[in-house]
Amino acid sequence: MILDEILADKRLGIEDLRDQYGSWRPPAVPPKRRDFASAISRPAAGMGMPALQRPPGVALIAEFKRQSPSRGEIRPEAEPVGIARLYEAAGAAAMSVLTDGPYFGGSLDDLTAARQAVALPVLRKDFIVDECQVAESSGPDGPDCVLLITAALNNGELRSFRELARACGQAALVEVHDEEELDRALESGAEIIGVNNRDLRTFEVSLETTLRLRPRVPEGIPVVAESGIRTADDVRRLAEAGVEAMLVGEALMAAEDPVRKIQELLGR
Repeated sequence: MILDEILADKRLGIEDLRDQYGSWRPPAVPPKRRDFASAISRPAAGMGMPALQRPPGVALIAEFKRQSPSRGEIRPEAEPVGIARLYEAAGAAAMSVLTDGPYFGGSLDDLTAARQAVALPVLRKDFIVDECQVAESSGPDGPDCVLLITAALNNGELRSFRELARACGQAALVEVHDEEELDRALESGAEIIGVNNRDLRTFEVSLETTLRLRPRVPEGIPVVAESGIRTADDVRRLAEAGVEAMLVGEALMAAEDPVRKIQELLGR
C-alpha cells in the first residue's frame, strides 16, 4: 500500500532530524502565528473574500504542490511565491504547502517562501511521524497549522503531537478517512477535522466520504473536505452538508488559469 511505503520512507529519512532536535523542548513563549482555525471558519478582516461573496460556510484552502504519487508531475517548475500571491488575490482563506520531497517535490523552504509572500495562514502538509518534525516546524517562520494523519499515528502520538503543535502556537488539522479514524481523532481532542476523500491506501477518491462523516462531527469543530473537489457543484454539495472549508490542490495546480478556477469554485 502506498501509504505504508511513504511512512516507511519517512521514518527512515528523519534520523538526521532526530539528531538535530533530540534535546528540543517547546518554546516558553510560542511565536506569533496567524489564526488558521478562524480563517477557515469565518472570513477574517483583510483575508480572503468578504463573507457575502463566498459560498455559505465554505472557505478555500488553496494548495501548492508540484507532483503527487497518484498524478505524477503536475507543475514541476512551479515556484511557491508566485502561486501564493495568485491564491491570495483570488480569494483563498488559507494556503497549504506540501513539504514532502520524495513523493511531492516539496520542502519547508517552499512553505517559508510562500508564508513570507502573503498574509494567509499556512498549513504544513506532510507525513508527520515523529515529534522531531513538529520541532522542525516550530520556528517563527514555521507554519500556522500542521497536518496530522490519523492513519499514520497511534492514539498517544495523535494527542502528543497535537499538544506539541499547540505549545508552538500552531493549530493541528487532524485528517481522517472513515468512522473509526474520526472517533480516534475526536478522542484525541482534535479541534479541526480534515476528511480526506482520497483513500491513502488505494488512492480512490469519493466526495461521499465527507458527506457521510460530516454529521458525526460535533458542532463547533470545523470540518475541511480534502481531495476530489473540482467543480462548483462539488462545492455546493459541501456547503449544503455544512462543511466549513475545502482543501483543493490538484485542480488548482493543474489549471491553466488558477485564478479563474478559484473564482469558479467560489462562485464568483
